[in-house]
Amino acid sequence: MTQNSGRKFQMTGRKVLIIAVSSFGVILAANLTLAYNAVSTFPGLEVDNSFVASQNFNQELAEQLALGWEVKATHEDGMLKLAITDADGPVRVAHLDAVLGAATHVRADQVPEFRFVDGAYRAPVDIGEGNWNIRLHAVAADGTEFRQRVVLHIR
Repeated sequence: MTQNSGRKFQMTGRKVLIIAVSSFGVILAANLTLAYNAVSTFPGLEVDNSFVASQNFNQELAEQLALGWEVKATHEDGMLKLAITDADGPVRVAHLDAVLGAATHVRADQVPEFRFVDGAYRAPVDIGEGNWNIRLHAVAADGTEFRQRVVLHIR
């Protein structure tokens, strides 16, 4: 004969409550972690006030397109090269600001010190493989502002 120890598994209300609270706790913790990472790694605003920026957008775009500038970026041997050209060849701008950063976050943003050498702007930068963005702001000799996000793929 077999002996029955008398202990049977019983699903009690307390056990069901613990399972339900634990399950929802894991889901809530995962959602909060993902939400925190999404908010903390996204740079956020492109402009302070999108309504004000939209009021002059068409005019600024037309002025920028009238310059006829084309911008290309390359990176070789630790040197970032930014070539700004128009129909007449290389363009020397009155003022140049640029921020180089990863496409997904702003933690590693750099402000390269560009110098105009051999018809292009060059700056030493230390970056690795991946997708990089150059947020470029240049001012033409006539005072026209030029803004562009230049994508740089490094393999």
